[in-house]
Amino acid sequence: MWLAFYNPGGVGDVLLLTSGPVSSHEIDPDSKGQVTALRHHQSQAIVGYNLFEVADLNLAGEGPVTLTSEQVAQVNARIQAAGFDQAVSFDASPRLVVGYVEECVDHPDSDHLHITQTRVAADTVLQIVCGAANIEAGQKVLVAQPGAVMPDGLIIWPGQLRGVDSNGMICSTRELGLDAIENKPGIWVLKDDLAVGTPLEQVIAHYQG
Repeated sequence: MWLAFYNPGGVGDVLLLTSGPVSSHEIDPDSKGQVTALRHHQSQAIVGYNLFEVADLNLAGEGPVTLTSEQVAQVNARIQAAGFDQAVSFDASPRLVVGYVEECVDHPDSDHLHITQTRVAADTVLQIVCGAANIEAGQKVLVAQPGAVMPDGLIIWPGQLRGVDSNGMICSTRELGLDAIENKPGIWVLKDDLAVGTPLEQVIAHYQG
């Protein structure tokens, strides 16, 4: 899963591409012309790219950006022309969506964490570890799936909490910057009439309508 970021005011005319959570001290940069590949120090696998002088791509917005299919093709052409063979691809589906908590059990190695099985699509159930006191089975919730970028810039990646796999985050309104809609402790428990998989933008419209 690749994500794209562009912030010309902050870092200059550079398109930043990342495919996973790797700290800077684990990275070996490999520069060829206007493309720098970011390699994992141990495996030497490419986990990111920096593409310089990309104004001609006409990228829309700042921060996390969604690339069109034409822009993806242009990016991959530049990567290949620079001599790198690792192409990038993107999943344009919404990453912040309504989920349904099908199961919620206590974490065996924690006095406050819970292990949930949360459906985010007809064919997708994510195991998500959640520490909110108000989480329980049968709730509609707002899920940040892997690849989601939160308002504070945090990227959600698959990980582990106390040795248990967790593939996303169940969100509070505060984490989403939506305190004006609801300001209560714990995760945001949504209205039951919202369908699983509904994108956050439609959820906001539903509450503000």
